[in-house]
Amino acid sequence: MKKILVVDDEVNIRNVIKEYAKFEGYEVEEAGNGMQAVEICKEKDFDIIIMDVMMPKLDGIAATKAIRAMERPDAVEIPIIAMTA
Repeated sequence: MKKILVVDDEVNIRNVIKEYAKFEGYEVEEAGNGMQAVEICKEKDFDIIIMDVMMPKLDGIAATKAIRAMERPDAVEIPIIAMTA
């Protein structure tokens, strides 16, 4: 099963994306801000990340840069889709 990380500070937006992704057969993990997303990515692998651009603590752009800078072979290859409401 493919795994997706949904990152957004708005729980309602995460829920909508989560339900659609589950319907499409993805296993879904959630993060409420960029800092959480970076920490989760240190421990787990994902096939795709959907990242909100504007979030508290660490915005989506900074979180994407942090994920890309990780010392793991797939860090520069994980598709990260930026979104904003």
